[in-house]
Amino acid sequence: MISAASQPTQRVALVLQYRGTHFHGWQWQPKHRTVQEELEKALANVLGQPIRIHGAGRTDTGVHAAAQVAHFDAPLMVPAHRWADILNARLPEDILVRASAAVSPTWHARFSAVWRRYRYLLYTEARPNLFIRPFSWHYYHEPLDESLIQEALNPLIGRHHLAAFHRAGSKRPHSWVDVQEAECKRQGPLISIEVQASGFLYGMMRLLVGLLVQVGRGLRSPTSFTALWAEQRREEVKYAAPAQGLCLLRVGYPEFPFPSEIWFDTQPTFVFPAVEPSSLAI
Repeated sequence: MISAASQPTQRVALVLQYRGTHFHGWQWQPKHRTVQEELEKALANVLGQPIRIHGAGRTDTGVHAAAQVAHFDAPLMVPAHRWADILNARLPEDILVRASAAVSPTWHARFSAVWRRYRYLLYTEARPNLFIRPFSWHYYHEPLDESLIQEALNPLIGRHHLAAFHRAGSKRPHSWVDVQEAECKRQGPLISIEVQASGFLYGMMRLLVGLLVQVGRGLRSPTSFTALWAEQRREEVKYAAPAQGLCLLRVGYPEFPFPSEIWFDTQPTFVFPAVEPSSLAI
């Protein structure tokens, strides 16, 4: 245990990953397991006193993170780059710190961030797949047209009032969002929907994907999708996509002490090569 009493401190930034399956989100909650709680327990174990850690995004229950960012203030006597190993030795197997580094005392994981990027993954093959199931929505009931989904996403670029995708219970005083990028791609049976924005509303991505599936099925046109959120018709957004398909992909900062290999596209992608039936062994 390191004594933190009367020690000069430094601010330490972390890039971390977690499988959200068994967490009730990022933010500390009484009687529920959260990512913030596990990290603060590990820090308290090392420093012998409560330490508050701040995250860039408050992921919801069951949502994963490939490169979440957080910070805390720690004794200067411990080199900042050592905190990754120190914490990994004390964290459960569903949280991993990829790297740690010193940052300015005014740098803040949440308030210094200029964008966040989320990816939602749909698996559309009829047969289930054990290795994909924890990280995707197995949607095979109807064919999905990714070109229609992309057409619906295009008008989202820009600053918009997206109250239609804002779940009740949020403390955020408004629903304005600056969407920077929005794209839908297919690779074999996998469809990924990625959105990058300055910030995200509570439940926004899951509500968005739930409605985009209707567009992909041809039940709602891209034009009617745009009209719905532009007119703030929240009552028509009735279904949120399951949490396990959503991942906080990365967070962007004007100044960031980590090289790109630490935080850029660290959620592995599944590849399904085309296989001719005649080439399979019987």
